[in-house]
Amino acid sequence: MKLHMQPKLIIHGGAGSSLHGKGGVEIVRRSLYKIVEEVYSLLLSGARASEAVVRGCQMLEDDPRFNSGTGSVLQSDGQIRMSASLMDGTTQSFSGVINVSRVQNPIELAQFLQNSPDRVLSDYGSAELAREMQIPSYNALTELRLQEWMQERQDNFKRTMAGVVAEPELVETSNARRGTIGVVVLDTHGRLAVGTSTGGKGFERIGRVSDSAMPAGNYATVNAAVSCTGIGEDIIDECLAPKIVIRVTDGMSLKDAMQRSFREGQNHKRDFGAIALDANGAIAWGKTSEVLLAAYHDGEKINDTLEWTSEELVGYC
Repeated sequence: MKLHMQPKLIIHGGAGSSLHGKGGVEIVRRSLYKIVEEVYSLLLSGARASEAVVRGCQMLEDDPRFNSGTGSVLQSDGQIRMSASLMDGTTQSFSGVINVSRVQNPIELAQFLQNSPDRVLSDYGSAELAREMQIPSYNALTELRLQEWMQERQDNFKRTMAGVVAEPELVETSNARRGTIGVVVLDTHGRLAVGTSTGGKGFERIGRVSDSAMPAGNYATVNAAVSCTGIGEDIIDECLAPKIVIRVTDGMSLKDAMQRSFREGQNHKRDFGAIALDANGAIAWGKTSEVLLAAYHDGEKINDTLEWTSEELVGYC
């Protein structure tokens, strides 16, 4: 194991087609930078990658602007059903919960399941686990998400998903879609980990399952780690996260693995984004949408992808 590496970190809060001007950009930037700063400080103190990932996901889940935890979107029946997963690259252990309700931080259930012989639970099992862990019942509903759902119900659910960023001016006309949160970490010992959490698409068929609790959307080994966001069905169809990680494992650079995977996705008219790290500390991100809500710490400073307008599908540092 590598000792005393410079830690690296990248997080995302979803992808979409608009942030409604500079105001939206600055609001999201402040939220993301605060989380990057805290999680990076935790890494500098020697925290394990998986521990830092969980803390970052908790903070993103607790921010009502993002579609995970507090502020999750509602399914077509008006209920919140959240999914989350965690993968430790060192142990190559994946754990997750699917369509869980009434908890504040779904990522905490995924963390507990890392050491369980049964590592992915659906709604009933997740609810029973929350009771076993004595997690208090929690209402993740916000007024803005309720307004969004009520408006869409009046329109007979013509939209296929809800807004990714919950802001008052976005409720009426949001095109900023595809909400998920994710955290990818390389710690000081060279360990990789990744976590992803979501409230789903919003307005979807009852019980629809997101990619966020599948390896397709959240995957890590000792070589690379990837968290995805976007249309879950597109991510699943491309098996995006493990595809990128396996290409790195087979000798491709992270940059080339991302570029090839996103070109394939574009050719197939997929709608998604991803953030990634490799074991050498390379950071990469990609999107087929207009906007990727990501921020990162490269070991020297914090930066973000909020105004990244390159025609390239992939960015890296």
